[in-house]
Amino acid sequence: MVAAVLDRPTLVLNRNWQPVGVATVARALVKVFSENARIVDPANYQTYDWSDWAEVMPEDDELVIRTSQLRLRVPEVITLVQYDRVPVNAVTFSRRNVFKRDRYACQYCGCQPGSNELTIDHVLPRSQGGGSSWTNCVLACVECNSRKADRTPEEARMLLRKEPVRPQWKPLYATHGQRIDSWSKFISEAYWNVELEE
Repeated sequence: MVAAVLDRPTLVLNRNWQPVGVATVARALVKVFSENARIVDPANYQTYDWSDWAEVMPEDDELVIRTSQLRLRVPEVITLVQYDRVPVNAVTFSRRNVFKRDRYACQYCGCQPGSNELTIDHVLPRSQGGGSSWTNCVLACVECNSRKADRTPEEARMLLRKEPVRPQWKPLYATHGQRIDSWSKFISEAYWNVELEE
């Protein structure tokens, strides 16, 4: 149970309160303890250092970390003390991230049969020199993939629903689908639309 709580995501804001990443609770607490960050209480936007946070009494329904000497509220948001730039990150090309970018839907017919019935299709087939990249791979259902076979969409007379592109990185890609309600005070709804791993 303690390990699961320590692995939960914590939103990381820069000192201008812009989202710049997601850390585990354990990593966030280390940042606060080493005075590189302060905890933000989403209820009232008050910030806390380590000693202040240790004195805040958790509510009965809140997640806590228990030690022999204290019950510590689990932080959901921290703000960095010295960091004010927004990092330039790229979303890693992976099978999992292609599934998320394409929202588990065939990019030819639009069906959503479930991940077991979806494959990665190379728009320009590998036999014609196409590589595995964001701009050349899409999800295809088994039926469409068989129909397209070793041809381009034009050769197979199949239209792509949208052009494959590299998605823009957003801090929430690191949450692996876990949504923390209090983050909505710091993040626009658009950040929740796609969740990709970092």
